[in-house]
Amino acid sequence: MIRTLAIENYRSLREVTLDLAQLTVVTGANGTGKSNVYRALRLLADVIREGALNSLVAEGGLRSALYAGDRDTSKPVALRLGIATDDLSYAIDLGLPQLPALSVPGVSRVLDPEVKNETAWHGPILRPSAIFAERRSLAVRLRNDAGALAVSDWRVRESESMLATLASPTETPELFALRESARRWRFYDHLRTDPDAPARRPGPVSFTPVLDPLGGNLPGALATVLGIGDGDRLQRAISDAFDGASVTLEGDDFGIGRVCFRQPELKRSVSAAELSDGTLRFILLATALLTPRPPELLVLNEPEGSLHPSLLPALARLIINAARESQIIVVTHAEPLVRALADESKQIQLLKPGGDTHIDGQLRFEGPAWHWPKR
Repeated sequence: MIRTLAIENYRSLREVTLDLAQLTVVTGANGTGKSNVYRALRLLADVIREGALNSLVAEGGLRSALYAGDRDTSKPVALRLGIATDDLSYAIDLGLPQLPALSVPGVSRVLDPEVKNETAWHGPILRPSAIFAERRSLAVRLRNDAGALAVSDWRVRESESMLATLASPTETPELFALRESARRWRFYDHLRTDPDAPARRPGPVSFTPVLDPLGGNLPGALATVLGIGDGDRLQRAISDAFDGASVTLEGDDFGIGRVCFRQPELKRSVSAAELSDGTLRFILLATALLTPRPPELLVLNEPEGSLHPSLLPALARLIINAARESQIIVVTHAEPLVRALADESKQIQLLKPGGDTHIDGQLRFEGPAWHWPKR
């Protein structure tokens, strides 16, 4: 489980350290930095899983993602991200490149940032004896069998994380375990419910234990929950939210099915193509939360979108149930959802009194212990 998320100089997050629980709710008014917390965690996940910094480049590069307020110009430009789990910790320090990562004819500027430092260590407290992997510039040191940090023969690019190259199950088992753990994290922030959403169309009814981030494989994922997962709980959630309704699948001889919604007062079922955005979104969220293959971490960004407030207590019950199997982070500004989760979650209220985000009730040097590795 992730115990600590540390962020420095990312958009409105000048210096924020979050203490996370099994179920954490990050809330606050619009513009306080909730989305930035989500995006920072998503960026860190991409770095750990893939080793590349493509998602940061897609945001416009390091200059666009840096904290936009006043910075100490005597210090080097740095965007830092880090986590502490039950077993180990990891931090990455990104800066401006001294030279472009590559030169492309016709392109005046390449946006790749440069990795200045990466460190991974055992436990939550950074101390020299706990470090098992350390990268400064292009040089990487790994803890050898004699217990000393020795320079590795492996080499990395300036714009790549060392996890892109060094995560080997035999040579660097801790880094490999960290990367594989992050690959089991799931993020849902853009479940599509628009008229052209794939979830509204028929699709293959096959073993599909994980709903994809856009919800495009809903027929298969729903069929898997109903067939081998907690289908009874899903139907109770639908019935509870929509006055006795149920969800079904209608398939053909070729294994293609469509998601249908049945209500007691209607003489025919309603296909997903006919459903309101809110009804379809609730079905998507219920399917994701009742997956028969629970992830280590599940992050929901503003799940309340297009849902009527009356549906939020039922959604909260699904989230609380899912938190028994997965660590869950909910980023939301919906007060009914925050209240419904209050008794079962750790709540983090964000404020933005000036240009940077603060945690309500937590001074700058309070919160979980965290120390950034030096360049």
